[in-house]
Amino acid sequence: MNPNTGAGPDGEGTPVGRRLVLGMLGLGAGAMAAAPWLQSGLETALGAVADKDPTGVTGLLPNGGGFRYYSVTSSVPHKDDSSYRLTVDGLVDKPAAYRLADLRALPQTRLVRDVQCVTGWRVPETPFEGVRLSTLLDAAGVSPRGKAVRFTCFDGAYSESLTLDQARRSDVLVALKLKDKPIGHSHGGPVRLYVAPMYFYKSAKWLSGITVTDEVRPGYWEERGYDVDAWVGRSNGRDDDPTA
Repeated sequence: MNPNTGAGPDGEGTPVGRRLVLGMLGLGAGAMAAAPWLQSGLETALGAVADKDPTGVTGLLPNGGGFRYYSVTSSVPHKDDSSYRLTVDGLVDKPAAYRLADLRALPQTRLVRDVQCVTGWRVPETPFEGVRLSTLLDAAGVSPRGKAVRFTCFDGAYSESLTLDQARRSDVLVALKLKDKPIGHSHGGPVRLYVAPMYFYKSAKWLSGITVTDEVRPGYWEERGYDVDAWVGRSNGRDDDPTA
């Protein structure tokens, strides 16, 4: 698959029209100095368009928010403090299941990096906060046979993988916050993976399972032609500036 095509990890569907985008760019520039009610109206309009925009361009517009909802399935269940569980299993000595309260009680790491998607859009200086994945792996006790980590999601379809060395990096998080607020459902909450130095499709949303395996198993988009080792600027035929 060519990662520069319109369909891919960023979304699918009918693109936002060029005229609409250009018009909103002009409106956005003017609204920055406009009355508060006009800015509020712009935010509402941008949010509505962003939900249907597979190009990602609305993330570059003033007050556009930077991200939009996208799932590979038709619907995703909502999870909260009472229903959410994150399992850690596979080739480990001590399998575990974490509630949200358990994850919040662990040491938290805050990272501020650019987010880069493989289809070209970039959201600069985006704060993510959560538990280092290495913390959960160390608590579980990885078997000598463990060479990789597979991630599954409660949408029932998405999956991802990292090598064990990649998973142990200090800039790979089990994220609980985005932009200093709890991660909402539309952005993959309440818990998602954040792999700072890789293209954003590696940062699986709606994270529900962490399984240590004996080899890397290609995830949802890798099975459709994208690179497994998705370093920003060094994979998928792209030369973007690194994010970390």
